[in-house]
Amino acid sequence: MVKVKVMCPSPRPGPRPARVRSALAAAVLALAGAAGALAGPAAMAAPAAPTAPTADPDRSFRITDPRITESSGLAASRAHPGVYWTHNDQDKPLIYGVDSRTGETVATITMRGVGEPRDMEAISVGADGDIYVGDIGDNLNGSWDHVWIYRFPEPKTLADATVDATQYDVKYADGPRDAEALMVHPTTGRVYIASKNENGGGLYEGPAELTADGTNTFTRIDEVPWVTDGAFSPDGKELLLRSYFSARAYVWKNGRLGADKRVRAPIQGQAESVTYTLDGSALMFGTEGTRSQVERVDIEKDGGSSGGAGSTGDGAAGDGADGESGNITIGAVVLVGVAVLYIGFKRRKQSG
Repeated sequence: MVKVKVMCPSPRPGPRPARVRSALAAAVLALAGAAGALAGPAAMAAPAAPTAPTADPDRSFRITDPRITESSGLAASRAHPGVYWTHNDQDKPLIYGVDSRTGETVATITMRGVGEPRDMEAISVGADGDIYVGDIGDNLNGSWDHVWIYRFPEPKTLADATVDATQYDVKYADGPRDAEALMVHPTTGRVYIASKNENGGGLYEGPAELTADGTNTFTRIDEVPWVTDGAFSPDGKELLLRSYFSARAYVWKNGRLGADKRVRAPIQGQAESVTYTLDGSALMFGTEGTRSQVERVDIEKDGGSSGGAGSTGDGAAGDGADGESGNITIGAVVLVGVAVLYIGFKRRKQSG
């Protein structure tokens, strides 16, 4: 029998202002368009490739469920190839299974016994076949003295269901912070969290085993850039961390970060999620918004990445030296613009 520890939510500020997030997302798209114009007529003239009408799984796809408006995490199912688990950035304990062949929701899972979530930001499937959900967001960067991780076995059948979940209290050894990335190592089962801050964040390691009977303290083991999500490769040898406009892959050895390299990532309106395909051949990049797009980026044999078959090309980086240069220009322009917007908003909120 699984022990479930239900905690009453701590007093908290209201949810993230929808208008502000919409304004930021709109600004991102506007800046991306302006930056594209700077890249030259050739870059603007390249049409987006349509989604391939294929029944093959793990292609780029669009989420069709109107309930999924803020897809904040993405994880490839281990039990159901081609299905991806996601959730809203919300206060409802709902997890959705989306079929990449059609973009349709094939399972809605309601977690029972976890109280009221505050800010679910990440999801991962462990080697044990359990789904881990990170209720780890903290928009005021330190207003909550603890956050939560929820865990339940991945359903064997795809259908709407209510499941009993275990709730874990989580604290950081160096104090509260905001985070959006939770990763479960595919062989050791250890849980990691990457915090988020405009000046960079930290990579935190959880205990060897989580406990539902006490506090789970996560310890900072390395420095990382701004991170909105992350994922381990299926073989556990690489950790991929993404931000709004870039992604980096780190060699993972003996539980620590090694050499890193830039990985090509699509420019998306509110770049929030990433996961490897189950076979490790590609990365799937997700974003928030109604009918949001999930973009496949193939991993090349040399360890790099390129736009994958079936990609819509919605802002995905182009191939070749000229495309690479143009995308660096676009990324730089957009990044600067959004950084100014975000930091200005945050300072305004803190002074208000």
